[in-house]
Amino acid sequence: MGEKILEMQDICMRFPGVIALDHARLNLEKGEVLGLIGENGAGKSTMMNILLGSLKPTSGKMFFKEKEYMPKSPSDALAAGISMIHQEVSLVPGMTVAENIWIGREKLFSSGGILNVRKRLEETKKIMDDLDVHIDPDALVGYQSIATMQLVEVLRAVSYHSDVIIMDEPTSALADVEIHKLYNIIRKLSARGTAVIYISHKLEELFEVCSRVTVFRDGKYIDTKRTEELDQKQLINLIVGRELKDMYPKEDVVLGDEIFSCKNLRREGSFSDISFTLRRGEILGFCGLMGAQRSEIMQSIFGLDPLDGGEIYINKKRVHNTSPQKAIQNHLALVTEDRLRRGGIHMLSVRINLSLSFLKRICRRGFVNTKAEADACNSMVEKMRIKLASLSDTFGSLSGGNQQKVIIGRWMLTKPDVLILDEPTRGVDVGAKAEIYRLIGELAKDGKGILMVSSELPELMGICDRILVVREGRLAGELERRDFDQDLLMSYAFGVNE
Repeated sequence: MGEKILEMQDICMRFPGVIALDHARLNLEKGEVLGLIGENGAGKSTMMNILLGSLKPTSGKMFFKEKEYMPKSPSDALAAGISMIHQEVSLVPGMTVAENIWIGREKLFSSGGILNVRKRLEETKKIMDDLDVHIDPDALVGYQSIATMQLVEVLRAVSYHSDVIIMDEPTSALADVEIHKLYNIIRKLSARGTAVIYISHKLEELFEVCSRVTVFRDGKYIDTKRTEELDQKQLINLIVGRELKDMYPKEDVVLGDEIFSCKNLRREGSFSDISFTLRRGEILGFCGLMGAQRSEIMQSIFGLDPLDGGEIYINKKRVHNTSPQKAIQNHLALVTEDRLRRGGIHMLSVRINLSLSFLKRICRRGFVNTKAEADACNSMVEKMRIKLASLSDTFGSLSGGNQQKVIIGRWMLTKPDVLILDEPTRGVDVGAKAEIYRLIGELAKDGKGILMVSSELPELMGICDRILVVREGRLAGELERRDFDQDLLMSYAFGVNE
């Protein structure tokens, strides 16, 4: 056993009608990387919010560096030496990378009320060089990819020189190269004595970087195990409390006629010569490294970004998706990778989030047919198995998995022929992932064509019929299901086979 730096004992948290934490506990050693895992709703976020001072527990005690600890706010936690990298980026889009890293701490670089921008830039570059992260400090954050934003969040947390850093799904937007870069950062921090609480739904990550893993279920502490004592199957059983069979429930679907095709799509500075076809009932996967332009291709197909050339056909009829509205009219739908900024509206109800896409169909003279709206929404909630108390629940109150089901359900209400799914299981737990895979399989069985972008090769190989590899804005390889091989896919992604 190493030197204990943090202990949370018998933590209870009760909200009206809900017990969020029931005598939960957690302990952390200096320099340790501890995995914290559980299904959405297991109590992980509540536990971390208590540690950060965002919530005051109903009962229980905490000890940090051998002293009793009870922060009143996140600023108290930061001052004590505890920081957090949140799953959903919380950067200011209109500010530069350097400004976001040091936001609220301008006094560090000020004298007589004048900000020394050069000194701030030097400190920013020093942290980047130390961690081998290369981002333009003067670049506006709002123009960066989600993956780059995630790395900026990491840099900001490290800049506080905290004794404990909480990382909540830090790789959810990263491709393999960036993930391994983050692993190296974590190992450097650990070697310096910084402890990391690593929250992830990607089991392979926990085995890669964590020495121990703590499991929560239904607000209760279940167990803490050393990772060498477990395999993935045993860990899943601890998480869900049952054996989870058929993680990738691939449906046997007889593929139909061609439903979608594109020829020589190009967008200056992004991608070129993109040509592929899709058949009814087919799930076509897209993999590649960060910056390969997978999402950009999908956004242009959907009309979010203009094309500079090429042709798109749906049901063998040429279409011009000059806007998302045109794409929807052409029976195309896109589930974006960014739930926070482009997915659901967190403060509005599930009913509104579901019905946004088909309001025109149920409006007459400016009035919504509320019965038709409720019937359609309730039907979709049942079909998607969305867990909620009522349609009046806010979107933001749902778990990540249920939020994703609402977004998929919203698009299904537009009755698309082709559904584009960009990172559909990003940030959701293993149980919810299995549910989403089941839904995708059912949609394919119903004759929909699925285009699926994912950074997780196991899920693409688990549910797709074909996989296309995107590299530097071009198609670099294609594999049929019978030929799926992770090493071969990665060699295409890195350009080894060129």
